[in-house]
Amino acid sequence: MAAEIIPTENTSQDDLDPAFALHRGGKLEVRSTVPVRNKDDLSLAYTPGVARVCTAIAENPELVNDYTWVANTVAVVTDGTAVLGLGDIGPKASLPVMEGKALLFKQFGGVDAVPIALDCTDVDEIVETVVRLAPSFGGINLEDISAPRCFEVERRLQERLDIPVFHDDQHGTAIVALAALRNAATVTGRELKDLRAVISGAGAAGVAIAKILLEAGIGDLCVVDSRGIVHEGREDLTSIKRLIAELTNKAKLQGGIEVALAGADVFLGVSAGKVPEDVVATMAPNAIIFAMANPDPEIMPEVAQKYAAVVATGRSDYPNQINNVLAFPGVFAGALSVRATRVTEGMKVAAAEALAAVVADELSADKVIPSPFDERVAPAVTLAVAEAARRDGVARI
Repeated sequence: MAAEIIPTENTSQDDLDPAFALHRGGKLEVRSTVPVRNKDDLSLAYTPGVARVCTAIAENPELVNDYTWVANTVAVVTDGTAVLGLGDIGPKASLPVMEGKALLFKQFGGVDAVPIALDCTDVDEIVETVVRLAPSFGGINLEDISAPRCFEVERRLQERLDIPVFHDDQHGTAIVALAALRNAATVTGRELKDLRAVISGAGAAGVAIAKILLEAGIGDLCVVDSRGIVHEGREDLTSIKRLIAELTNKAKLQGGIEVALAGADVFLGVSAGKVPEDVVATMAPNAIIFAMANPDPEIMPEVAQKYAAVVATGRSDYPNQINNVLAFPGVFAGALSVRATRVTEGMKVAAAEALAAVVADELSADKVIPSPFDERVAPAVTLAVAEAARRDGVARI
């Protein structure tokens, strides 16, 4: 057992908390891929040799993918308004998370990524800034931008850019949740079309999960926000929520989470709203509960396990962690490998199917999703996304 540190006036945060020690100086650095050992190396890496490459790219802009870092480099862009459960902490405070995201891109997908924290929150300013930065990158990963602005930012950027734009808080979560739900349905002897699901939370993740579940063929789906079930009769809905209301809730339910969950097969939590145990108890037999709020799930696993056949959370200290790192490195690696112009719904569903298939022969109630450290994950997702990009007609090679 480590000796206890007794703070003194000279004790630093590094001494008291290993997280500070790990972060000192940042988690990233830039390294060259070619040596510059002598005059000849310098003349090739820089002037005059570099001029020949610049001229070739000026004549054929597509060559930027062959002769610069663009083809394998992503910008991780945030405005710091919805950071990792911490909320609106601003661009500077967001940087440790963005550096961490870049680290995960490289570690799990072999993709280079650059953290970019913007000191603006206006949608027009964010879009214009990213459009001007885009020539340096092969893809844009939007991160921790609060809803509903994140939907508009992503839509407008994808309209103006011919490279993938992917808001991980939406689509990464949705891909992993779909993969885990496919396998959970198998464990309980059902298919997606047999399930009625309830999503608690209508922010970035909740909307994306709803869309991908509909694309994948879920039986029925009900979305609940802080004011209750999202249905067509409500007059307080944003444009995104109105679309969700039109596409979901076949049963025409109205009311709160207690109405939605009665008899439901699946609970998917992506909000901070706690669900009382007596409401959980009204779910259908062999229920599936994914309580993904972090660090405090909407339904604690100890409660969920009383009523559910399969339980998942966003935490690493329980089985079945719904972790975005299972998706975004492979999604971008696949998209970049074929120089895709965007990430389609088909590519997202393909990523989820590939992720589910990794553990298809090992399924149990405590293993419906692979570990982030399973080395089979990124290659499987990468290949599936590349193939889907070609099917969907967005691949350039």
